[in-house]
Amino acid sequence: MSGYVQLGAVKTWYDEHGKGDPLVLLHGGLVDARWFEPNLAPLVESFHVYTPERRGHGHTPDVEGPLSYQLMTDDTVAFLETVVGEPADLVGHSDGAIVAMLIGMQRPDLVKRLVLISGGFNKAGEAAPDAEWDVEGITQLLGPAYGEVSPDGEEHFPVMATKIGKLVENEPNLEASQLGAVTARTLVMFADDDLVTPRHMVDTFEAIPNAELAIVPGTSHFVTQEKPHLVNALLVDFLTNEPVPTVFPIRRAPDPAESPA
Repeated sequence: MSGYVQLGAVKTWYDEHGKGDPLVLLHGGLVDARWFEPNLAPLVESFHVYTPERRGHGHTPDVEGPLSYQLMTDDTVAFLETVVGEPADLVGHSDGAIVAMLIGMQRPDLVKRLVLISGGFNKAGEAAPDAEWDVEGITQLLGPAYGEVSPDGEEHFPVMATKIGKLVENEPNLEASQLGAVTARTLVMFADDDLVTPRHMVDTFEAIPNAELAIVPGTSHFVTQEKPHLVNALLVDFLTNEPVPTVFPIRRAPDPAESPA
């Protein structure tokens, strides 16, 4: 079941699938909810899955003005409060992972568990910091799919690509210490050849107190589509099972100072 909900200035499109506890999928930049099609079926077996599309993405029309991660976070918070109406699991990819992270930091009351796929937390972690933001090339790659569903038409895609390009010039700009505000159990997932460095992957994992780390081998930033069988297995395991007691914990070893006397 799909439809629109008016959230402030944004006429947000979303779809719903399945029954059960709420799970919200947050797509990456310049793509839409269809990006999760290879991952949807196993999640729908256990969850009521929502797939909202952010302003200027997919079926959701653009809104005048620049983009920021905080603005998209505020839009998503409004969706969670208005449509979902209870704490939910959030799975975000790329820009969607950054939005999910910010929600986990700012509104932990809305979050049960987080899955952050291929989302960095600051510019210092970029694997290719000197790469050119080629609006023409990006339009050739992603513009036709945008035009299939966007009410703004394919001709508007370069406008969105330019907005995202301006966004990523300076954002995200979080410090690792700020990620300690994420209290939800979190799965941090990356490709082994992602848009951030391996050091940044580990920094993200180490900065979030209750985090687990997965690096999917032989994949790039399109990890959810390149090896959906591995990604789906990790998602379903994390979202449907409690943490197992490990035999020889190091990072998760109990602090002797906190043991009862």
